[in-house]
Amino acid sequence: MENYTYNSFTLQLEGLNVSKKSTYPVFLFLFFFYLFIIVANVGIAVLVFMDKNLHQPMYLLFWNLSVNDILGNSILLPRLLIDMLRPPSELFISYYECVFQAFTTHMFSTTAHTVLMIMAFDRYVAICYPLRYATIMTNKMLIKLTVCAWGVALVLVGILLGLTLRLNRCRTLIRSPYCDNASLFKLSCESVLINNVYGLTFTVVLFTGSIGSMVITYTKITVVCLTSNSKSLNRKALKTCSTHLVVYIVMLLSGMCIIILHRFPQYSDYRKLAAILYHIIPGSLNPIIYGLQSKEMCKFVSTLFESKKVFPSD
Repeated sequence: MENYTYNSFTLQLEGLNVSKKSTYPVFLFLFFFYLFIIVANVGIAVLVFMDKNLHQPMYLLFWNLSVNDILGNSILLPRLLIDMLRPPSELFISYYECVFQAFTTHMFSTTAHTVLMIMAFDRYVAICYPLRYATIMTNKMLIKLTVCAWGVALVLVGILLGLTLRLNRCRTLIRSPYCDNASLFKLSCESVLINNVYGLTFTVVLFTGSIGSMVITYTKITVVCLTSNSKSLNRKALKTCSTHLVVYIVMLLSGMCIIILHRFPQYSDYRKLAAILYHIIPGSLNPIIYGLQSKEMCKFVSTLFESKKVFPSD
């Protein structure tokens, strides 16, 4: 018979099922990935902030993606790394910390989608209406799009977690290496029908809106490129759109793996791994893909290195 502990403010994490021999290699793997994510994304954010040539809508929108990667991974990975060095019997987390971790995890995922959606709109305007780009993508429009991206994510995730917080808890085990909404409402012995319905609606709306916006914008971009005789326009479209599309597909596939594996409890270890990789892979690839594809960013970095050679430190 299952023991119940009602509304406990101390929860236990199931953690990663890693053998003793693999603990330190996996720890170092995750640690160096986390270090790279933070250094690379902070570097991109600082570059965009410092260089006035990068104060363009495309780079300012990408700045939002870097900030999102920094926040999402900084909340999750340090705690995960610490937990890996603890014995399973000591993997405890407070209820409030668990809720905060779940909130930031879902904000990270949702904001990634909304930011990439407005970046697709930016590419659509730049390629389909190049002469009107400056009048459409003004600073005011950029602020509106940014607030919309973060605001929509905040409202959707706020409702998601709000529906979970209303539930009484009778269990204390989080069957995951970190907290998310599903693992939190599964602690309840009450009916979670509303949570499941809203969670499914949330996922369908987000993915439908995200995929739909990509299909529509890229279809229109493709039509413009095919009907245009401008080679420079086609090169510009291929360069900027391929970068954005690769980032989006990587994030989409990573997220879909988690959703699919949630339906198969027997593959819980694979689901845990997929959930961690969902944070690591996009956060690592985003600065590489955008950084290497951008002439302005490469030029700024090379200028910095050249200035250090000319004026070496004492």
